[in-house]
Amino acid sequence: MEKLALLSVSDKQGLVEFATALVRQQGYRLLSTGGTAKLLAAAGLPVTEVGHHTGFPEIMEGRVKTLHPKIHGGLLCRRDKPEHLAQAVKNDITLIDLVVVNLYPFEQTVANPQVLFEEAIENIDIGGPSMLRSAAKNHSSVTVICDPADYSPVLAVINKPAELLILRRKLALKVFQRTARYDAAIARYLETQQDEPDIESLSGFPATYNLALNKVQNLRYGENPHQKAALYGTFHDHFEQLQGKELSYNNILDITAATYLIGEFERPTVAILKHTNPCGVASADTLLAAWEKAYATDRQAPFGGIIIVNNTLHGDLAKLIAEIFTEVIIAPHFSEEAREIFGKKKNLRLMIAKEGLGADTLQEVRSVVGGVLVQDRNRLLGKMNDFKVVTKRQPTADEWTAMLFGWKVGKHVKSNSIVYCRGEQTLGVGAGQMARVDSSRIAIWKANEAQLNLQGSVVASEALFPFADGLIAAAEAGATSAIQPGGSLRDEEVIRAADERGMAMVFTGIRHFKH
Repeated sequence: MEKLALLSVSDKQGLVEFATALVRQQGYRLLSTGGTAKLLAAAGLPVTEVGHHTGFPEIMEGRVKTLHPKIHGGLLCRRDKPEHLAQAVKNDITLIDLVVVNLYPFEQTVANPQVLFEEAIENIDIGGPSMLRSAAKNHSSVTVICDPADYSPVLAVINKPAELLILRRKLALKVFQRTARYDAAIARYLETQQDEPDIESLSGFPATYNLALNKVQNLRYGENPHQKAALYGTFHDHFEQLQGKELSYNNILDITAATYLIGEFERPTVAILKHTNPCGVASADTLLAAWEKAYATDRQAPFGGIIIVNNTLHGDLAKLIAEIFTEVIIAPHFSEEAREIFGKKKNLRLMIAKEGLGADTLQEVRSVVGGVLVQDRNRLLGKMNDFKVVTKRQPTADEWTAMLFGWKVGKHVKSNSIVYCRGEQTLGVGAGQMARVDSSRIAIWKANEAQLNLQGSVVASEALFPFADGLIAAAEAGATSAIQPGGSLRDEEVIRAADERGMAMVFTGIRHFKH
């Protein structure tokens, strides 16, 4: 019995080789359209144009060519139903056994910020998804391919019916995943093009939230060895791994947190993180000087942590970092000497931030019971001129420098958070406690453990002090100024406690909860 394959693709990678195998090894007859047909004919393969097969020409500039009963009847006809087969014969419909279709490059087209709306619309594929869906629905009889990577697997089992049926089911799933992503991309683009967007669109949160991402890789496990995990999306567009073990689920979370943190700073800065929390951050005239200050904050927590810098990492700093065990090091560039030094640690993961440190994203998505939460990423830091001094004493210039530095760091510490700093150096970090005063006590303890003097330091709190106890604890530890959002019912009590201790305090009016 004659076997018919329909091939119509935009990505022609490997197609000629696959089609040649179908014709010369498997005895298929080829059916095709437009540029694909020309490519196959040029390769010396016998091919029939779809218009000749259906008896109906392509019309409307190619918008209508495969939307025809002879195409979709050939795809959807159930081979196990005599009435289907009889109707196919009556209507001169030839059964199609294999389909290769990949879609117009809509995603790539709209990725160009200069693309015209008309061009985007013309790159919406109609016939392609229709053929894919028809073939995938009837995958018990039809082999459907939407990805050139599947040519070889299909050829390997094409003469093994039991194995081919298993593969067809996987390929059908792949088709519906692909068309879902395709439709989601179109919907997202059209949402951005509305002349009169609805309330949901104006807010940036459409009535239907489409999230369709390609799987990049399976991960060894999730947060813990008993949890399965995978990475989806374009993470690797932003980072290049130079060496080391495969990234883990926790590594990827830490890298993301580190990248957002370092993006707050312009001067040479080093940040050391553990479990997404900064345990030491410093800025200085050189990365080497910044490292000495950041590492001094906590010499224990960096073990097995992540280090990120915002300038080229040279050999002098690499020698110091290499003395401790580190999971991941991130930089915009590594010198050859640094590469050589780190190269001796085969498991150490070196990451280049390809898209720039502080890589941006418009929204964050987190799973919850029964759905997801979506929010704008917290990019607001505020400006010194907009902050309000609420105490009798004004901060000194040095205190202002330390407050603004601590405010940046505290924004990236899990709530409740307290950060003590002096100049552009963290002295103690307290993260994730249920009571803010406990975060303060932990930060003080860490500073004392590191033998860092808190006298004359600044305390930064990512959210308001609900009671005066947290501020009093900071004053007793040696802090002379504080920066916090304000807005507590007991603000006057907190301000009074600061005034009684000669402290300067600034209200930012901005909260930085981080759960």
